Amino acid sequence: MYVCMCHAVTEAQVKKEIDGGANTPRQIAKGCKAGTDCGSCVRRIQALLGEHGARPCPTARLAAKLGLADPDAAPYPEAAPSEPAPFAPLRAA
Repeated sequence: MYVCMCHAVTEAQVKKEIDGGANTPRQIAKGCKAGTDCGSCVRRIQALLGEHGARPCPTARLAAKLGLADPDAAPYPEAAPSEPAPFAPLRAA
């Protein structure tokens, strides 16, 4: 499966970089260029790093340090149905 479409980098290539000692997205990028163009693959790279025991992304560490991380919480809480935005009539110029 491709992780980085911009540079045609597969998940296997990213895992190879991790096995070779890379433990940050920047180190992965130096090895195979994944994450250096549009950046849409960086979250998947971070997930692969986390799955292989690398340090978590800085945002997760900061949330844990501030006590904001709740391991029992669902990752995506269900959104309550919302009311439609009120209609504002246009004014004639």
